[in-house]
Amino acid sequence: MILTEGDSKQVACLAQMLPIRDALEVVSGKWKILILTSIMHGNRRFKEIERSIPSINPKVLAKELKGLETHQLVQRIVHDDYPVLIEYVATEYSHSLKKVMLELHAWGVNHHKQLFGK
Repeated sequence: MILTEGDSKQVACLAQMLPIRDALEVVSGKWKILILTSIMHGNRRFKEIERSIPSINPKVLAKELKGLETHQLVQRIVHDDYPVLIEYVATEYSHSLKKVMLELHAWGVNHHKQLFGK
């Protein structure tokens, strides 16, 4: 982070915070990154995603998938077969979050070690 002195310090701080706030708005919450991770690991159908994430409620999953779709991180594909098959795939744009997701994973592993010594 850039820290500046003088009157522009508050402006610089705000300029750094606003994009972070926007990013957190997209990926915040308990489930979005987990859902995206599940999809990136090949779970494409609703039930596959649901089974891969312990304790997620189907209504919450549906809501979060819609949000991820709105932010162009997943694409919902409807196959006109019988029965109708719906799949979710990670978009090319979602792969721009991979570094962030890997850093969150590494931080989480280290945090667990910090707290529990394991």
